[in-house]
Amino acid sequence: MTEPVLTVENVTMRFGGIVANQNVNFKVDKGAITALIGPNGAGKTTLFNCITGFYRASEGRIVLSTAEGPRDIGALLSRPIVGGSHLVTRAGIARTFQNIRLFREMTVVENLLVAQHLDTEANLLSGVFKSAVFRRAEAEAVERAFYWLGQMNLVDDANRLAGELPYGRQRRLEIARAMCTSPRLICLDEPAAGLNPAETIELSEVIQRLRADHDLTVMVIEHDMHLVMSISDHVVVFDHGVVIADGTPKEVANDPAVVAAYLGVEEKEVAE
Repeated sequence: MTEPVLTVENVTMRFGGIVANQNVNFKVDKGAITALIGPNGAGKTTLFNCITGFYRASEGRIVLSTAEGPRDIGALLSRPIVGGSHLVTRAGIARTFQNIRLFREMTVVENLLVAQHLDTEANLLSGVFKSAVFRRAEAEAVERAFYWLGQMNLVDDANRLAGELPYGRQRRLEIARAMCTSPRLICLDEPAAGLNPAETIELSEVIQRLRADHDLTVMVIEHDMHLVMSISDHVVVFDHGVVIADGTPKEVANDPAVVAAYLGVEEKEVAE
């Protein structure tokens, strides 16, 4: 049996009287590409925000499997003073956003260096005096940045301002920045949004290469069903904050509840 990297157990997320997610359960297997799909407003991004530490779930547990053992995301967020999404990143989860969030006035390579500050062992004094420890940490950060620029075919853009890049390249830069944190699980929020067909094909190849070559588990929110069905091993379908289907792409594509959610008809009409 495949080891789950992430386990979502009975997760409910409330905002006052609004229930965005209700009793959500699923597992993400190690090395799998798992897609979360569903109509707009179905609760997918809210769950992503709970998994990546931007929200703390109102109920339930989200558990990440790490080399040191299971880590409860809620427990990381509830730590006094230091609790926060940076601890989730340090535990091994990285993400991108539906609306690209780059440091637009910084260069491409500077965006990747900023992402590595959690891994830098050097302190303020070592930076001021340019100690051997600081120089070594700086060299390693630059080497890692250029490695991921190479993986995303962005080396030639290293010294350009991030905001000057074409949209598709900005998408790849955001993935490269996330990979600089050395995640076990990367969460991609609508990575194909705004891409043309050629860029979408390239994105598909990037995602599959991340999984195949870097021992990475991928979770993606996406509305491009061709992309989802072509790259995913596992699909979880949301509707009105509830999981209505969970299985292989073929299984969910033939599920009457999924067809009803996407076509806006009653399940009994689909079955007839």
